[in-house]
Amino acid sequence: MNGTLKRASVACLLMFGLLMININYLQAVKADELRTDARNQRTFYARYQNERGMITAGGQTLAKSVDVGGTFRFQRKYTKGEVYAPVIGFFAPESAQGIEGAENKYLDGTHPDLFVRRTVDLITSKPTRGAAVDLTLVPQAQEVAYRALEKSGKRGAVVAIEPKTGAILTLVSVPSYDPNTMAAPDKSKAARVYDKLVADPNKPLINRAIQDTYAPGSTFKVITSAAYLSEDESRDVNTTVDAPDVLPLPGTTIGLRNYHGESCGGRATLLDALTISCNTAFGTMALEMGYDKLNEQAAKFGIGTQLAIPLSVTKSDIGPDVDKPALAQTAIGQRSNQMTPLQMAMVAAGVANQGKVMKPYLVNKIVSPDGDEIDSARQEELSEAVSPDVADKLRQMMVSVVQNGTGKAAQLPGITVAGKTGTAETAKGQASHAWFIAFAPAEDPKVAVAVFVESGSAGNDATGGAVAAPIAHDVMQAVLDK
Repeated sequence: MNGTLKRASVACLLMFGLLMININYLQAVKADELRTDARNQRTFYARYQNERGMITAGGQTLAKSVDVGGTFRFQRKYTKGEVYAPVIGFFAPESAQGIEGAENKYLDGTHPDLFVRRTVDLITSKPTRGAAVDLTLVPQAQEVAYRALEKSGKRGAVVAIEPKTGAILTLVSVPSYDPNTMAAPDKSKAARVYDKLVADPNKPLINRAIQDTYAPGSTFKVITSAAYLSEDESRDVNTTVDAPDVLPLPGTTIGLRNYHGESCGGRATLLDALTISCNTAFGTMALEMGYDKLNEQAAKFGIGTQLAIPLSVTKSDIGPDVDKPALAQTAIGQRSNQMTPLQMAMVAAGVANQGKVMKPYLVNKIVSPDGDEIDSARQEELSEAVSPDVADKLRQMMVSVVQNGTGKAAQLPGITVAGKTGTAETAKGQASHAWFIAFAPAEDPKVAVAVFVESGSAGNDATGGAVAAPIAHDVMQAVLDK
């Protein structure tokens, strides 16, 4: 009898031990997986029982939770949804994207920083309240950028950065979508809307500012200029380089030509080469320097760096070291050279900030439900792309582009603007990408901008000066007027 009881006791202890192990496994290891499992109806209902924090910018509320009562008590509402959707994203029945996803734990109140607040809500039987996320965006400039692209009917992106801090002032991608269409607690409706957006050939769910890369065209000549000036700092804006009508490319029977076959006069100063965007001059510089120096300079501007703002940013890349013909084309922003609009805004901002590239960021601060500041942005230098002396030379060259060259459409009354146009060839028979990067005021920059208009949407003879520079003009003016 005693033996039987002993065996039964041991069995009970073993089962109890296994039960405790399983409970701890479920709570400690599998908790996140189970909580996010689409089949977990308890989690689904809970998503709408807590008051999610607001998303704000410049004193405006961009997203908030509205108390409608019932089972799905708090439902998300977005103000000017299409203007901000590529940044804010959406909060849907089974997923969250953009800032809604990246800052989800703050917004839904589950972040460790909100533990005390969450405990108080539990004791007082109040719904959990999330923290507010305040963004660096300037609403006036964001809306100007969006409307300018939307009105034109073009696909593209606009990014504006405060050069001295890295704060992102605008982050626009067109076409966009209305996140309100996926916010209601209706799984099937949200899925239908999402699937329709995914199937749209214009790809409205893609944030063109940070998720896709494109040939930067002649805007990349700023980087080629930076490499050439940095290689020998005795060089200045009046240094001359060969600029033939056709630059022979080693090992081939073809040559590099200028846009529309134009002539640069055989030789050109660095100032004139950038002002008139002379392809052969920059091809000459690249062949003289070699791939490694061009690639090293690009890396100093942040190209190839994995960024999170906190949204994940696709890495930019100048392409592999294939041969000298490829190098000459890379130097003018063609071949395998691929950049995000954010990256090109960082290039402009780096030149504007005396050569220092600041790490870009979107979140200004996190504020608790009680109004206390939990966290705030920390400005961080990403790299020193060029010396202050080289940055000043680049500034002079970019000012000349706007005053005397291809960027005149970006001129602002009473304000000196520095910029560079870009027209990047794509597939044969398709329209070019149109680019413009700039900063202003040139003497004391407050804003750096990159405007990108995608191939196939700007006409068969689109240029950065004609298509992108006017948008940059409006965005810079909006930032400076804030």
